[in-house]
Amino acid sequence: MTTLFDPIALGALAAPNRVIMAPLTRSRATRDAVPTPMMVDYYAQRASAGLIISEAVGVSRQGNGFTYTPGLWSDTQMRAWQPVTRAVHDRGGLIMAQLAHTGRAGHPSVIGEQPVSSSATISPVDVWTYDGPRPAVRARPLAPAEIAGIVADFARAAHRAMEAGFDGVQIHAANGMLIDQFLRNSGNLRTDDYGGSIDNRLRLLDEVTRAVAGAVGANRTAVRLSPNGEVWGVDDSDPTPLFVAAAKRMNTIGIAFLELKEAIPDGAFVASDVPHQSPMMRPHFDGPIILNSDYDLVRAQSVLDSGVANAISFGRAFIANPDLVQRLREGAPLSEAKAETFYSQGAEGYVDYPSLADVKSAA
Repeated sequence: MTTLFDPIALGALAAPNRVIMAPLTRSRATRDAVPTPMMVDYYAQRASAGLIISEAVGVSRQGNGFTYTPGLWSDTQMRAWQPVTRAVHDRGGLIMAQLAHTGRAGHPSVIGEQPVSSSATISPVDVWTYDGPRPAVRARPLAPAEIAGIVADFARAAHRAMEAGFDGVQIHAANGMLIDQFLRNSGNLRTDDYGGSIDNRLRLLDEVTRAVAGAVGANRTAVRLSPNGEVWGVDDSDPTPLFVAAAKRMNTIGIAFLELKEAIPDGAFVASDVPHQSPMMRPHFDGPIILNSDYDLVRAQSVLDSGVANAISFGRAFIANPDLVQRLREGAPLSEAKAETFYSQGAEGYVDYPSLADVKSAA
């Protein structure tokens, strides 16, 4: 029987276990989106994960809508990532960069311009700025000619990720970000080749994935989707045909894996009673599927046994337990994450969570 602690091939990557570190925004970069030395320690501490998927990394200033989040649109940013990837590799780990464009979730005071999206919509969620939370601004719909530039931004960032030493890249197409704003019909009101039908709404995801795969190889390219429920005001009225079609399209491209964030009714971060789409997507994607959201060891093993998932990604558990793999393997208690420090800029709640060895020695 397959367990979380068995190795797995994720495209070109040979992961030593199936306990994946989910992408987690932590807001420890500079205002210029440059990674800081503190981030070296943070990621190195978690190198025992089967694979680390980095926090969302902006592909452009326009697409880096959250405060103190890192980017990969400049050589300065790329060079600042190199100590991070080197530290993870020195500890025997693997790390992918998650490439993102926030679309309408950005604020002019952060990105320097009106946010863009598939359509002239506005997020119902306040946007965090350097001056605190502020109401979202109505997005400007992207012209077709501009979309090609965003596809190119993803490809350039993917190339820089490999120069920075990452083992691959994941395309952030989930959680109400730009690609998700094109995918799901609550945010996409277009009537051109990028809107309306499922094929049209898939077009941006398809173009970005093919461009990134062309830059780094399909076997080092992954995609993250959130196929059930509303996130940041983005939802779909009929998710099953959309996400089955997405699985088929990603299978044709031959990406390394799909990661699916699927909320549960009592989810800690996002809650949804919309049925999970992974069982319907599974028959149409030949590669590994990684599931995410509120998993514990028992639930994780159950979904592995079902055959729907091949690995599980953990978020908050990895924040508070840098040695999560060991703790799960030994059945040790897990530390609780401090929500008030999730997006603060200091070391507290970032690199100061004790290891299991520290806990035992203090007992």
